[in-house]
Amino acid sequence: MNIIIIGYGKMGKEIEKICLEKKYTILFKINSKNSNKLTKSILEQCDVAIDFSNSEKVIDTILLFFKNKIPVVSGSTDWINVLNKIKDKCIEYNSAFLHSPNFSIGMNIFFQLNKTLAKKMNHLNEYKVSIDETHHLNKKDKPSGTAIKLANDIINNINRIDKWSFDKNFKKQVAISSKRKGDYKGIHQINFSSNIDSITINHTAHSREGFAKGAILAAEFIKNKKGIFTLDDIINKIND
Repeated sequence: MNIIIIGYGKMGKEIEKICLEKKYTILFKINSKNSNKLTKSILEQCDVAIDFSNSEKVIDTILLFFKNKIPVVSGSTDWINVLNKIKDKCIEYNSAFLHSPNFSIGMNIFFQLNKTLAKKMNHLNEYKVSIDETHHLNKKDKPSGTAIKLANDIINNINRIDKWSFDKNFKKQVAISSKRKGDYKGIHQINFSSNIDSITINHTAHSREGFAKGAILAAEFIKNKKGIFTLDDIINKIND
């Protein structure tokens, strides 16, 4: 498989390492200074682009891949506010797109557990809901895209909760606490708490390898496909 990596930071380097172990070819590594060197001949050889950049400027690059019918796997969260527009463009150009705020297969199973738990807690009004997330000092977004997805999945499944907030004093909100310290790869904890008892589920990432392996698994899945996909499509295929 021929791959172009968009964003050559820590995640880009981890993806490159695993791709090379799998004997895949890295055609090009796009950074903030060399996107103008991406030629038509390189694009014509590309099977899938994997994006872990951290700038809204990458949107133009993603659209370029769509126009050339190249599937894109993306873990970027800096432009999450225009995600639906990106999906619309993918469909318009008849390409393929798979986005996730977190490519760990374990975390995506955790997403499913979170939704199941939220549905069970829907009518138990005595429980307050909170999310605690911790990441390394260099992580810019706060809260994490993963924490926002967890919160939105709770909001969509519990009628009494209508938004998330950093304020812990409101019952109708998911209270999020975000810490940035050390070199933590990602800790996310969901808490349902009442005067009677508490229920907690937790996911801890030990390295970036899990995210990179999930992204490459997504690239293998989306190659030669058209449409919008999620990691649930891959997990369901694994479980078949």
